[in-house]
Amino acid sequence: MKKDTVAIIFTGGTISMTIDPRIGAAIPTLSGEQIMSMVTNIDKLADIKVVNFSEIPGPHVTPEILMRLKKQVEELLADETITGVVVTHGTDSLEETAYFLDLAIESEKPVIVVGAMRSSSELGYDGPSNLAAAVCTAVSEKARNKGVLIVLNNEVNTAFETTKTNTLSLGTFKSLTYGPLGVIDNDKLIIHRNITPGQHIKTDIIESDVDLIKCVLGMDSKLLKFCVDSGSKGIVIEAMGRGNIPPKMVEGVQYAIDKNIPVVIVSRCPAGRVLDTYGYEGAGYALRKMGCIFGGELNGQKARIKLMLALGFTSNVDEIRNIFEKDEYYN
Repeated sequence: MKKDTVAIIFTGGTISMTIDPRIGAAIPTLSGEQIMSMVTNIDKLADIKVVNFSEIPGPHVTPEILMRLKKQVEELLADETITGVVVTHGTDSLEETAYFLDLAIESEKPVIVVGAMRSSSELGYDGPSNLAAAVCTAVSEKARNKGVLIVLNNEVNTAFETTKTNTLSLGTFKSLTYGPLGVIDNDKLIIHRNITPGQHIKTDIIESDVDLIKCVLGMDSKLLKFCVDSGSKGIVIEAMGRGNIPPKMVEGVQYAIDKNIPVVIVSRCPAGRVLDTYGYEGAGYALRKMGCIFGGELNGQKARIKLMLALGFTSNVDEIRNIFEKDEYYN
């Protein structure tokens, strides 16, 4: 029987790293072919097409690189001989890239983002096992029409729900609200629950000048005003709790809104959505009345990715509000 073909795009990250003896720290050094040589018996499951895209750590990924990666993934998905696409990535920014691809690409074929928490020079290198699990997911019919998935530690999660929760754990990527979508067990994808279809923003433009501000006790408006005066095209605020900010920040929010800059409110809490529950100065109700956009359950880094794509699609604040709020706050 003819085997499936899975394309694996290697971008770098810890999965591609070895420890440089000169400095005693890990750096990207391994090619896709070198990494795949450590994934034993994968040839029994699928034919692998290796694409060496880059050799960079997660923090070096830029919006421009994301758009290049999108086009590479789309090109491979358009190939009728390719069953699915796997992207290796540094875990520091993996959730942002996965969510970007989830928003930017619409395909029935599986797209899997995978990484490693230990370099190939460390005991217990998890790169090969994570890659094997990603390929197992990519060839499964159950992974079709699920959007972009993140696979590490034999757990399968959606790009929308998943965040990095631990600096060390092999099972760092978790869906804190819903739990894993599924697992890889005995080389098979087991799905635990259903998910609703994801949202897509059809654009080949990404607006890189979008800022993220984390709200803390006693904060004022100087950072908000600095962002506006520096040319920011959009601002995401990780507010407290349900979506509330200190009163001294309100002036800065109004300053941005008066200049037609979209301000998206999310929560700094690790789970739960923002809502206009409270009515005091700086609370969600007042922010909503001012014209702020609510970002639902998204964390700050993902809301920023979404706003970057939304601004690539349109500069109209009402249209951007619709992109963020339609399925969360009204039908």
